Amino acid sequence: MSALQSCLLTTDLGSIPLIGRGKVRDLFAVNDDLLLVATDRISAFDHVLGSGIPGKGKILTQISLFWFELLKDIVPNHLITAEVSEFPAELQPYADQLEGRTMLVRRAAMFPVECVARGYLAGSGWKEYQSSRSVCGIALPEGLQDGSRLPEPIFTPATKSQDGEHDENISFAATEEVVGAADAAELKRLTLALYARAADHAEARGLILADTKFEFGRVDGKIVLGDEALTPDSSRFWEKAAWKPGGAQPSFDKQFVRDYLESIAWNKQAPAPALPEDVILRTQAKYLEAFRLITGRELQL
Repeated sequence: MSALQSCLLTTDLGSIPLIGRGKVRDLFAVNDDLLLVATDRISAFDHVLGSGIPGKGKILTQISLFWFELLKDIVPNHLITAEVSEFPAELQPYADQLEGRTMLVRRAAMFPVECVARGYLAGSGWKEYQSSRSVCGIALPEGLQDGSRLPEPIFTPATKSQDGEHDENISFAATEEVVGAADAAELKRLTLALYARAADHAEARGLILADTKFEFGRVDGKIVLGDEALTPDSSRFWEKAAWKPGGAQPSFDKQFVRDYLESIAWNKQAPAPALPEDVILRTQAKYLEAFRLITGRELQL
């Protein structure tokens, strides 16, 4: 079976109600709970590409499960179980699709804010710093470079834009207006506490956690960590030994994909192209390497 043929790009669970399809995850309603299925779809430049990365959904799910376990004493999460054998009976006929890539979770009332922690200057933070010497209203020292370590980690929230494609950085004051002062303060505290724990673990594994995004919701009145956690799709992981401020750092994500798409001068409009097999396999290897470094385990796809 070729790499392309072994990808799960779309799930079909028969009569199980589909709530929606994101760029990577399919979301189903299961009684009062939710089923998150991480497919092997991959996106770049805001488009889902014509081919996927085999096993990517399983890698992302297993990384999230690792972090949920490591961080659960800081904040509870929405996970009920990731063991397909423990799913309700109506899901058992679809076990082959669901195995290793699925989480049954509590339905949470999600906060309309992306909770971002940054320990290093990169991406949109670097762009904002260049023009204002600040990120999300937080003043930063002069002389920082692309990839520089910040004096201390900062909380830089974002809201989803109306088109659903781009996150928009906002100030903490704006966050207070969106969710209220008390919840904003708690989301900031939790975000920075989770980042500190995760960054320490990453460093012990030879990685730098440059920044990451969390999503929180409320279940039975309590704040819980939802969605995914600290995967290469929601975080910038850099190899500690190779870190050198002054430019973009190689990361454990879809850089091979972006580089290829730039090389073919794609106009970044639909339909998105498919990927050659060497780009697919190199990207898969990068995700697997991230799993191994983060968890200390090998993952058999």
